[in-house]
Amino acid sequence: MKKLIIALVAGTTLMGVAQAQTPMMQRPYLGVGIATADRIQSLGGDGDWKAGFKLFGGYEMSDTLGIEAGWVDFGEEDYTVLTGGVANRVESDGESFYVAGRMNLPINQQFSAFGKLGISHNRAEQTASLSGFNRKDRDTHLYAGVGAQFKLSEQIALSVEYERFGKKQDFGPKPDVFTVAARYNF
Repeated sequence: MKKLIIALVAGTTLMGVAQAQTPMMQRPYLGVGIATADRIQSLGGDGDWKAGFKLFGGYEMSDTLGIEAGWVDFGEEDYTVLTGGVANRVESDGESFYVAGRMNLPINQQFSAFGKLGISHNRAEQTASLSGFNRKDRDTHLYAGVGAQFKLSEQIALSVEYERFGKKQDFGPKPDVFTVAARYNF
């Protein structure tokens, strides 16, 4: 056990020394994207994919580690459900806020893979006009994402990613989201 502790301390020290000798790329960034999520329409309707809007920002503490926060508006959706032979108009809406640690894996000068892990606060709402049905759900869940990024320049990058905003709900957007984004590094 003592050997393991000594090895961990020595390894951590060596990693710290090696990292101190490499220049750190500390910089903030902002980004925008299009996030697509499938819908759950519990009142008898079929779900479909809907594009929404994403804003995010972060801070890279090094080439490999950073922190990111963002907001995703999953967009509104209207659909009609027959209830007792009468058409009932249903509106569905959802959004999420998240904060996550981000780990980058540089492949070469322009291309990198990344993973994110954190928490998200999700909101879903569904309203049926004819029946007066209204339900809301707000909850906090584990957030995770994986993706790839391509640098067009030192300031501009494009990315694609898969994000998971917690668990599946009874209505509103599903937690599986595919995002295409652009970001600007300051």
